[in-house]
Amino acid sequence: MRFTKMHGAGNDYVYINGFDETLPDDLPELARQISDRHFGVGGDGMVLILPSTVADARMRMFNADGSEAEMCGNAIRCVGKFLFDHALTAERELRIETGAGILTVQLEVAHGVVERVRVDMGLPRLVPAEIPTTLPASRLTAAAISRLPAALAQSVASAVVDAPLDVAGERLAVSCVSMGNPHCVTFVDRLSDRWVREIGPRIEVDEHFPRKVNAEFVEVISPTELRMRVWERGSGETLACGTGAAAVCVAGVLSGRTRSRVVIHLLGGDLELEWGADGHVYKTGPAVEVFAGEWQLDPARAAAPIST
Repeated sequence: MRFTKMHGAGNDYVYINGFDETLPDDLPELARQISDRHFGVGGDGMVLILPSTVADARMRMFNADGSEAEMCGNAIRCVGKFLFDHALTAERELRIETGAGILTVQLEVAHGVVERVRVDMGLPRLVPAEIPTTLPASRLTAAAISRLPAALAQSVASAVVDAPLDVAGERLAVSCVSMGNPHCVTFVDRLSDRWVREIGPRIEVDEHFPRKVNAEFVEVISPTELRMRVWERGSGETLACGTGAAAVCVAGVLSGRTRSRVVIHLLGGDLELEWGADGHVYKTGPAVEVFAGEWQLDPARAAAPIST
């Protein structure tokens, strides 16, 4: 089975062309094996690029622990690059079906290959039950509502913003956002390994998040510049998280810490975020193909080419 290793700002996955390749029935086990950094190809997970009946292609993604996730903002950029660079499309604007709905990507092409991709991440979900979280929402102040994009100012009256959460002996002030997958954002004075590697795993499995949660820790440099690290649900610390960066952009605006357009510095590189007047969050960043190879499948576990 052929695979391609790609990354967006260091958030690396093993990509498989599901238009052509034969895959085993047990996709979670394949994801665990192929993502292993010692005994497999190595990555934060596995992404399948598949045919779609409603869009240009469909993306399915599995974390390194085999759990399937709804969406990944860095991975979808790489899916767009793969489709164009490998001649599966000649279009520079694509619609990709994901577990979080159909998202649009715009490809920035130079010398015949995609270098950067702008993703319409859609509307953030702020209602606690839609995130999901059992933390209570609080009514937004008039000042907070005035900072909302025009398309949302009349409809969003409350959100989980700077809500108290007790974790590992710390009283945190957290903001919760779904970008098709759940995020818990904590603004801190200074980033440290302790925040990410000790507090992050505790937040992931906290009882207030029935489907677990991605935990972002953010240091504000200025209203337009942030530094962020992330503990990803099912993968541990990763070098970047696109949906997490989108959630941070939203949380920064709601809490009054940032403007609607920011640059976020992650361990793997920079992402540009904008919470637009239409209420959608837009993210722009790199997409890089690293290498390709062949994974030896156990013939006894192989199945027909995947079509769903």
